[in-house]
Amino acid sequence: QVQPVESGGGLVQAGGSLTLSCAAPGRLSNVNFMAWYRQTPETQRELVASITSIGSLNYRDSVKGRFTISRDNAKNTVYLQMNSLKSEDTAVYYCRLCGNVDCSGSGFNSWGQGTQVTISS
Repeated sequence: QVQPVESGGGLVQAGGSLTLSCAAPGRLSNVNFMAWYRQTPETQRELVASITSIGSLNYRDSVKGRFTISRDNAKNTVYLQMNSLKSEDTAVYYCRLCGNVDCSGSGFNSWGQGTQVTISS
Protein backbone atom coordinates (compact mmCIF):
# COMPACT_ATOMS: atom_id res chain seq x y z
CA GLN A 1 0.00 0.00 0.00
CA VAL A 2 1.21 3.47 -0.79
CA GLN A 3 2.29 5.32 2.36
CA PRO A 4 2.32 9.02 3.08
CA VAL A 5 5.71 10.48 3.98
CA GLU A 6 5.94 12.18 7.38
CA SER A 7 8.60 14.54 8.66
CA GLY A 8 9.21 17.08 11.39
CA GLY A 9 9.26 15.08 14.61
CA GLY A 10 11.95 15.49 17.22
CA LEU A 11 12.85 16.52 20.74
CA VAL A 12 11.77 19.89 22.08
CA GLN A 13 11.45 21.48 25.48
CA ALA A 14 8.07 22.06 27.09
CA GLY A 15 6.56 25.28 25.81
CA GLY A 16 8.28 24.95 22.48
CA SER A 17 6.94 24.36 18.99
CA LEU A 18 7.18 21.79 16.23
CA THR A 19 5.64 21.45 12.80
CA LEU A 20 4.86 18.06 11.32
CA SER A 21 4.43 17.52 7.60
CA CYS A 22 2.83 14.69 5.69
CA ALA A 23 3.02 14.43 1.94
CA ALA A 24 0.80 12.20 -0.11
CA PRO A 25 2.69 10.16 -2.68
CA GLY A 26 1.98 11.07 -6.26
CA ARG A 27 -0.09 7.94 -6.69
CA LEU A 28 -2.63 9.23 -4.18
CA SER A 29 -5.08 11.72 -5.59
CA ASN A 30 -8.39 13.12 -4.46
CA VAL A 31 -7.41 13.08 -0.80
CA ASN A 32 -10.58 14.17 0.95
CA PHE A 33 -9.56 13.48 4.55
CA MET A 34 -6.22 14.29 6.13
CA ALA A 35 -5.51 13.77 9.80
CA TRP A 36 -2.92 13.36 12.51
CA TYR A 37 -3.20 10.71 15.19
CA ARG A 38 -0.88 9.89 18.07
CA GLN A 39 -0.09 6.88 20.18
CA THR A 40 2.00 6.08 23.24
CA PRO A 41 2.88 2.69 24.72
CA GLU A 42 0.16 3.30 27.31
CA THR A 43 -2.63 4.57 25.05
CA GLN A 44 -4.51 3.55 21.96
CA ARG A 45 -4.06 5.58 18.81
CA GLU A 46 -6.12 8.74 19.16
CA LEU A 47 -7.21 11.43 16.75
CA VAL A 48 -5.37 14.71 17.26
CA ALA A 49 -6.73 16.81 14.39
CA SER A 50 -8.32 16.38 11.00
CA ILE A 51 -9.18 18.45 7.95
CA THR A 52 -11.36 17.58 4.99
CA SER A 53 -11.27 18.69 1.38
CA ILE A 54 -14.03 21.20 2.11
CA GLY A 55 -12.14 22.63 5.07
CA SER A 56 -13.96 21.03 7.96
CA LEU A 57 -11.71 20.95 11.02
CA ASN A 58 -11.74 18.76 14.09
CA TYR A 59 -9.41 18.85 17.12
CA ARG A 60 -9.27 16.83 20.27
CA ASP A 61 -10.01 18.99 23.27
CA SER A 62 -6.54 18.77 24.82
CA VAL A 63 -4.87 20.41 21.81
CA LYS A 64 -7.44 23.09 20.97
CA GLY A 65 -5.83 26.51 20.93
CA ARG A 66 -2.33 25.03 20.73
CA PHE A 67 -2.30 22.91 17.55
CA THR A 68 -3.30 23.95 14.04
CA ILE A 69 -3.89 21.61 11.14
CA SER A 70 -3.68 22.89 7.59
CA ARG A 71 -3.31 21.53 4.10
CA ASP A 72 -1.70 22.58 0.85
CA ASN A 73 -3.81 21.10 -1.91
CA ALA A 74 -1.29 21.92 -4.59
CA LYS A 75 1.36 19.90 -2.77
CA ASN A 76 -1.07 17.31 -1.42
CA THR A 77 0.47 17.92 1.99
CA VAL A 78 -0.99 18.29 5.45
CA TYR A 79 0.74 20.11 8.30
CA LEU A 80 0.35 20.11 12.05
CA GLN A 81 1.69 23.20 13.78
CA MET A 82 2.15 22.41 17.47
CA ASN A 83 2.71 25.23 19.93
CA SER A 84 2.96 25.40 23.71
CA LEU A 85 3.94 21.76 23.78
CA LYS A 86 3.51 19.78 26.98
CA SER A 87 5.08 16.59 28.21
CA GLU A 88 1.76 14.81 27.67
CA ASP A 89 2.05 15.55 23.95
CA THR A 90 4.93 13.09 23.79
CA ALA A 91 3.91 10.32 21.40
CA VAL A 92 4.42 8.82 17.99
CA TYR A 93 2.40 10.90 15.55
CA TYR A 94 0.83 9.24 12.51
CA CYS A 95 -0.56 10.80 9.38
CA ARG A 96 -3.70 9.32 7.84
CA LEU A 97 -5.01 10.07 4.35
CA CYS A 98 -8.33 8.85 3.00
CA GLY A 99 -10.12 9.04 -0.29
CA ASN A 100 -13.48 9.44 1.42
CA VAL A 101 -14.19 12.11 4.02
CA ASP A 102 -15.11 9.47 6.61
CA CYS A 103 -12.43 6.97 5.56
CA SER A 104 -15.09 4.41 4.72
CA GLY A 105 -16.01 2.49 1.61
CA SER A 106 -13.71 1.52 -1.19
CA GLY A 107 -11.54 4.63 -1.12
CA PHE A 108 -7.93 4.44 -0.01
CA ASN A 109 -7.07 4.64 3.68
CA SER A 110 -3.34 5.14 4.11
CA TRP A 111 -1.25 5.53 7.24
CA GLY A 112 2.24 6.89 7.54
CA GLN A 113 4.97 5.08 9.45
CA GLY A 114 4.89 7.55 12.31
CA THR A 115 7.24 10.21 13.62
CA GLN A 116 8.37 10.50 17.23
CA VAL A 117 7.63 13.70 19.12
CA THR A 118 9.28 13.99 22.53
CA ILE A 119 8.70 16.88 24.90
CA SER A 120 11.19 17.33 27.70
CA SER A 121 10.08 19.02 30.91
